[in-house]
Amino acid sequence: MSHNTEVLRSLAASALQQGRGIASKGHRKTPQEPLELYDMEGCPFCRLVREALTDLDLDVVIFPCPKGGERYRPLVERLGGRQQFPYLMDPNTGAALYESADIIDYLYREYGGRPAPRRWLIRSLRTAAAVSASLPRASRGLRAQDSQVPEQALELYSFEASPFARLVRERLTELQLPYLLRQCGRDQWQDWVLPPLRRRLLDDYAPRQRNRIALMERAGRIAVPYLVDPNTGAELFESADILDYLDQTYGR
Repeated sequence: MSHNTEVLRSLAASALQQGRGIASKGHRKTPQEPLELYDMEGCPFCRLVREALTDLDLDVVIFPCPKGGERYRPLVERLGGRQQFPYLMDPNTGAALYESADIIDYLYREYGGRPAPRRWLIRSLRTAAAVSASLPRASRGLRAQDSQVPEQALELYSFEASPFARLVRERLTELQLPYLLRQCGRDQWQDWVLPPLRRRLLDDYAPRQRNRIALMERAGRIAVPYLVDPNTGAELFESADILDYLDQTYGR
């Protein structure tokens, strides 16, 4: 399937997320160490947690656990007693949780300083929207492929509902490549302007969100996804280029 077709299917998935996973409202308490999430990109219940993480502007280390994966799935069973996802570990408090609703409630109370929004509490609506968002992507981001193990986790600047970043997260999951997800949720109207138009029309654009500021300083512009590989020194924009890089560097 062509990359353009994949992008269109990913755009459909983003539309079905009903606006979640785009904007960041921030958090009141910053974790000293990154949170750890064992998940599958194509899992609707994992998606709910990642949407909340974007809303709260919390970075997280993702340990991909696709079906058939032998790298992290057994570890989750040893840690928590069963292979069920998502599974959150918080090294700052010692908390370890299954169940998306429990994880979301924990994140908002521990780091947001507020209860989870009401829309998160209507489980039937949340779950239906998350499941429907998985349909356009079929089995993408669910099944393991052989890959080489990186010495260090990769880094990905992303936000949950980005259709381009989703393609990269799916491949990272399939290749079982751990990565630090650096949230780049939108928190001002200028962030909603497409990067090419923003560069042409908004000369005075200044990001406010912390990872957008860091990305501007690092790469000279802001576009998502942006991959950093500390193992090779590679840094790339553009989902198609990143996918090719991951396959050539870590695929078998």
